[in-house]
Amino acid sequence: MIRSIPQAAATRRRLAQTTLAAIVAFFTVNSAAQERKGGYGPYPIIPGPYTHAPDSAEIDGVLRGKISEHQLLESQVFPETKRRFSVYIPAQYDGSKPAALMVFQDGHAYSGPGGDFRATTVFDNLIARGEMPVTIAVFVDPGTSDAFGEKRGWQPRPTNRSVEYDSVSDAYARFVIDELLPAVTEQTGVKLTQNPELRAICGMSSGGICAFTVAWFRPDSFRKVVSHIGSFVDIRGGHVIPALVRKSDPKPLRVFLQEGANDLDNQHGNWPLGNLQMANSLAYRNYDHRFVYGDGEHNGQHGGTIFPDTLRWLWRDWQGQTP
Repeated sequence: MIRSIPQAAATRRRLAQTTLAAIVAFFTVNSAAQERKGGYGPYPIIPGPYTHAPDSAEIDGVLRGKISEHQLLESQVFPETKRRFSVYIPAQYDGSKPAALMVFQDGHAYSGPGGDFRATTVFDNLIARGEMPVTIAVFVDPGTSDAFGEKRGWQPRPTNRSVEYDSVSDAYARFVIDELLPAVTEQTGVKLTQNPELRAICGMSSGGICAFTVAWFRPDSFRKVVSHIGSFVDIRGGHVIPALVRKSDPKPLRVFLQEGANDLDNQHGNWPLGNLQMANSLAYRNYDHRFVYGDGEHNGQHGGTIFPDTLRWLWRDWQGQTP
């Protein structure tokens, strides 16, 4: 039916009024959300300050694992690089059967009893209570072509970190599976499980996106991921990963993401936006995942204080798995 000119004009006025009302409502709602820092969609911001819980400190009567220091001086995957790594062996490991495995990128930032994460102390406490399996932890630093510093850390800056961590390929997964883990077993004698459900990988910043890409390309070897303030941005193409998750058949992964609303925003991208994209993509594909969104910056403070709860969530059904 052809409307008369007055009818068409009235219809346009109603549409314009409706559109204007929607725009006003949109900016009113979003302005209020910004004032109260309500987060994004289903992800409320958990405000700081962030403080460590008892499981991040030594507890009387809990057996302590041992940690040893090692070097890997050659690599076929990343030629002309070398790196340091340490291996944590829990007190409950007796070698009678393979242990679960968790690999940490930027390992020096996770391993110590102090700092943000205090991973070995958390492992001691949770393993003692059966809240996670008997787990060997490997804390590996990025590769470098320069001489090692006097001690592990950020100085001198490892020359190959971005190539290894930020690239969207299976190269780092091949390094971990084919070079690092054989070196671990050769140098320590531990038995590592081959069950991917009992193998986890973790990292922060570029190490966070690296942890995810290892599991993404090799779910036959790793199926549990922890990413703290992950760099899902365009340093070396990582901004495409949320789209890959959406457009690919789901993989059997369990993924924990932690991010802060005041994280980086630079020429590579916006870190909070990248992590929100990841969380929404994982939700869209019905992945077993959890996203914790705080108001922190580009550091390990929030991720470190919730690390015990992160591991409880990650390993919540480990008893049903065969090493």
